[in-house]
Amino acid sequence: MARAEKKRAVRTATAAAERPSGMSDRRPLYFAAFLVLADAALVALIIAFVPYTKIDWDAYMSQVDAFLEGERDYTKIEGDTGPLVYPAGFLYVYSAIKFLTGGQVFPAQILFGVLYIVNLSLVLLLYVKTEVLPWWALGLLCLSKRVHSIFVLRLFNDGFAMTLLHAAMVLIIYHKWYLGLIVFSGAVSVKMNVLLFAPSLLLLMVKVQITIAPWFVPSLHLSMLPTVTLTQLLVQAMSIKGVFFALFGAAVVQVLLGMPFLLSHPVEYISRAFNLGRVFIHFWSVNFKFIPEKLFVSKELAIALLILHLTTLMVFAHYKWLKHEGGLFGFLNSRFKHAKSILQLFSSKPRPCILSKEHIVTVMFVSNFIGIVCARSLHYQFYSWYFYSLPFLLWKTHFPTPLRIILFLGVELCWNIYPSTAYSSLLLLFLHISVLLGIWFSPTKYPYIDKTT
Repeated sequence: MARAEKKRAVRTATAAAERPSGMSDRRPLYFAAFLVLADAALVALIIAFVPYTKIDWDAYMSQVDAFLEGERDYTKIEGDTGPLVYPAGFLYVYSAIKFLTGGQVFPAQILFGVLYIVNLSLVLLLYVKTEVLPWWALGLLCLSKRVHSIFVLRLFNDGFAMTLLHAAMVLIIYHKWYLGLIVFSGAVSVKMNVLLFAPSLLLLMVKVQITIAPWFVPSLHLSMLPTVTLTQLLVQAMSIKGVFFALFGAAVVQVLLGMPFLLSHPVEYISRAFNLGRVFIHFWSVNFKFIPEKLFVSKELAIALLILHLTTLMVFAHYKWLKHEGGLFGFLNSRFKHAKSILQLFSSKPRPCILSKEHIVTVMFVSNFIGIVCARSLHYQFYSWYFYSLPFLLWKTHFPTPLRIILFLGVELCWNIYPSTAYSSLLLLFLHISVLLGIWFSPTKYPYIDKTT
């Protein structure tokens, strides 16, 4: 009985904390629901009337067949487009798809159509909860010809990876950090591009100070409750020890999924599934097509882009994401200055403060976008890696709305030019840099729900 009373108290406090002073605008929610239904109808029409594009599906099924027949050496699992280069989660996902569809394309398209709608629903939830866009701009999320094709006409694994990533983000904005990390790790096991979000996720975990342990509590405004009540309500600290265990849980997911291969051919599995040094074919790249192929595939360009990537992340972390904590170095000093040993570091108690949903989504989307801008090669299916963040990023700039729309349509145009050209890739790079600079010069909002850091 007492526990039920506590739950009701938390629900009441949470609702009061998040309820706006006036009548809330329900238009984003209603329009989001309309978009889901309308896009579901559009997806059904695409599946029914647009021919399926044969690219990787047969290769995926061949790789799944080898796995199901007992092959555990990753160097021997291949398809007609080449060797298997994805972690083990990919094999489990597509084994399940083969079981459900019999390996047939049409039922698989229906399944991917459902996946598309699930992913869209998760993304719309992120947008509605962060309230960055005007309600009508949510429609931009349904306008990409290329993204519809990636999901339901080409059946790429990028769709599953990004759906899991967006599910992890939904969990994280509701402060379900541990479960969010597990789902995030699952996304990485399907395709490694999800690691572009990892730097921001690590920063947010170190930055955040508490999550609410009971699963029924979506969020909590600390100023609404006295300290004694927080203690009674099982507030769970995300201390350094908590961060370590969250990361450990994510690593355990990778070990468990890869166990059949790690026990038999560990070197082959790790070298193939987690190869960060792969060089993609110049012809298929949508970006940097204006660079000669010899330079494009060179190690010098790869190293230069990696340095640019890491430097840009650090600059954004110092001047934007940790601005209110005194910058990157001031933040690290405040978190670790009192720790004289590893034991003391792990036993330190965090201070209570909760990150806003908008800040969490902003940091994760921008971190991923920085990786996109600095990527040497972007194949056509890679558009799904950041398309759903593009409207959010554009509205985080102070550009006038017509310019935001022009930039959005310009990016979409570049991704629909086939084959890509030197001019289209140069335009895409210009548009990417324009968006990134717009974010850089926009003001940084206070990141916390309460007023302490």
